[in-house]
Amino acid sequence: MTAKDLSLALIRRHGAVGGNGYAIEYAGPAVRDLEVEARLTLCNMATEFSAMTGMIAPDDRTFAYLAGRRYAPTGVDWDAAVAHWRTLVTDDGARFDREITIAADELAPMVTWGTSPQHAARITDRVPAQAESGANPEAYARALAYMGLEPGIELQSLAISAAFIGSCTNSRISDLRRAAGVLRGRRVAPGVRAICVPGSMAVKRQAEAEGLDRAFLDAGFEWRESGCSMCFYAGGESFGPRERVVSSTNRNFESRQGPQTRTHIASPETVAASAIAGRLADVRNLLA
Repeated sequence: MTAKDLSLALIRRHGAVGGNGYAIEYAGPAVRDLEVEARLTLCNMATEFSAMTGMIAPDDRTFAYLAGRRYAPTGVDWDAAVAHWRTLVTDDGARFDREITIAADELAPMVTWGTSPQHAARITDRVPAQAESGANPEAYARALAYMGLEPGIELQSLAISAAFIGSCTNSRISDLRRAAGVLRGRRVAPGVRAICVPGSMAVKRQAEAEGLDRAFLDAGFEWRESGCSMCFYAGGESFGPRERVVSSTNRNFESRQGPQTRTHIASPETVAASAIAGRLADVRNLLA
């Protein structure tokens, strides 16, 4: 389970407006086990839940991540900062306006089937019926028509023409490391255009220093300069009309990655596995 899967599972269960009017604190053992960059993904995608913001209390893992970084305090200033940061936790016995509990060990890798992050399902599932989808009949019918789908179709049967790993949500160095781990020794399926866009120039330099670019290139991915690229269509490059794309971006509304492009959002690992399979795929089958 990745942070992207946790976020999509949350939005699937409680809707794309489930966080409207709230600031969210993510907590619990599954969150504590996440590395800092995965926590950033969760907080980033609070927007897709319509929340005002998302936050996670700092801990020793946070401090280790910050130590020695550019602009981080040093010496006695560092000690004072950490002492203050340790106070930024929820008070014992604090009461929230709303509490949501999700058992992460009962989840599975997620992928969207429609045109909203709430149109998500486990990779092992089928396209849900309207009553199971959480969407109203009009939105459900429009999403299926746009995506070219019907209820009951197995998600893993959907052939893709492109795979995209990029965006501020899921193209950090840790994302690229995990995706590269899936790709090493494997090749992108024939007919699939696969693109990787590092999340920043610093991430690109670090990835190349670690040899991650070779893992992507050897597998058949394009290795691009950092930037938004085809995270969204802004009148420049795009995927083609009705192309089915699996993407690590954070939104999948109509024409997000190009006019009439059909985008399925998922974790970088799921994108990598799908690029290899030539269809939406369960990455666990490659990591077993």
